[in-house]
Amino acid sequence: MTAFQNHVSVSLHMQQSLGEKIKEARLKLDLSLRELARRADITAPFLSDIELGRRFPSEDVLRALSKELGVSKEELAQLDARSPLSDLKRMAQDNPSWALAFRKVAEQSKHGKLTPEEMIKRLTSKKG
Repeated sequence: MTAFQNHVSVSLHMQQSLGEKIKEARLKLDLSLRELARRADITAPFLSDIELGRRFPSEDVLRALSKELGVSKEELAQLDARSPLSDLKRMAQDNPSWALAFRKVAEQSKHGKLTPEEMIKRLTSKKG
């Protein structure tokens, strides 16, 4: 399996967003949103936006949250989808064929004709 195929496989299997993981860990520790924000030295609205996926934490904030939640920074960082999404956007902007391919995948997915698991299988199967 190539590094790209491995990355796609891992990325598509993620069932939880960064914000969902932070909220889950916070609730598991019975911490209010305000209390975790205070401990991580950020505002409660900013933490709320992180949990809702509207904003993403800096490395320093991610480190503080991981410390307070008892979750490794690396585990949280793996759930940050910004890099793969920005890569897809760049690919679509640089090459119209990729844009068309992404639209086709999105359409099939929206209509229930393609699941992430099926896409991973197609990308990782060996032809020959």
